[in-house]
Amino acid sequence: MQYSQRGRRVISLVGFVLLLISSPNAFSQAALLLEQPYGVFGNLNPTGHAALYLERVCADTPVHLRACNPGETGVVISRYKGMAGYDWVAIPLIPYLYAVEDPSTVPAQVDEETVAHIRDHYRESRLGDFGEVLPPGDFFNDGWVQLIGTAYDRRTYAFRFATSPDQDREVIALLNSRLNRSRFNILYNNCADFDRMILSIYFPHKFGRTIFPDAGITTPKHVTYTLVKYARMHPEMQLTVLEIPQVPGYRHNSRAIHGVAETLIMNGYVIPVVVLNPYIAGGLLADYLVRGRYQLVPKNPIKVDAGHLEALIEPMEPLQPPSSAAPSLVFPASVSEEENGVARPAESAGKFNSTISAPLP
Repeated sequence: MQYSQRGRRVISLVGFVLLLISSPNAFSQAALLLEQPYGVFGNLNPTGHAALYLERVCADTPVHLRACNPGETGVVISRYKGMAGYDWVAIPLIPYLYAVEDPSTVPAQVDEETVAHIRDHYRESRLGDFGEVLPPGDFFNDGWVQLIGTAYDRRTYAFRFATSPDQDREVIALLNSRLNRSRFNILYNNCADFDRMILSIYFPHKFGRTIFPDAGITTPKHVTYTLVKYARMHPEMQLTVLEIPQVPGYRHNSRAIHGVAETLIMNGYVIPVVVLNPYIAGGLLADYLVRGRYQLVPKNPIKVDAGHLEALIEPMEPLQPPSSAAPSLVFPASVSEEENGVARPAESAGKFNSTISAPLP
């Protein structure tokens, strides 16, 4: 009986290994994109923005998802305010970062006229299905331009983790089945709340709303903190932190991301709260001291620019079983060397295909 049980275990292990060998693309990855605030409004609201990059999820249109075909590199999905009435929009990775489809055409430095031309060209060629309903920007909202070319505005940190095909299919089914109508509310239904909902598919029961920090408001920094905290206990996630630099020339450098309590304390906004209610002010101070100052980005993370995104888009190794070894943040094995702080890939990741061809529903 003992030999039989051992034999069955060996057979199961061999079968699992053969499955991995025969299905090299059976595992994929995603990344939580933590984007720094910028501009005048970024001074008033330094919580930044958060989005999700899904390597094996693509789009027929910016509002309808499907599984990726070979050669495609996935989409970035996020919730926006007032985006033609839609709650979320999906944009292919390269256009989302640089407003072009061929990363070799991204300029090393840009100015306002260049960025406007690049964005307008992509909108005319790939976002025409929206018609004229895409909103223009204003003082508080960048409008449609926030859909593409985000690397011209700010620095982004990508917190990359392993996923499975079943999880990716569940995300596609969920978002395609829901009514895609705007539910945006900055206090309780913002971009970070959307990310929290999607991340709950990959990590059930780990991304609930909390009172502390940030007074119950979901922020990009706190969602990322929750992901990092969970990864420390689950090294099989293979959490990797990459930096996507801001393309210089268009704007001043973007600024560090803060949470709500951190912002109120550091900018002196808490003083009026002290006058109105010292107990609330005391709670905000305690919130900040206990949980509001956590650091998320490791020192000197690997940087990936437009020509060297392989570290972000290459599929991850198969998910590993939990280990008792001390977990840590890791860097991608595909990076062979670093020059001037920019990752240099060992191999090419293949062609980039980010076409949106079908009409909107």
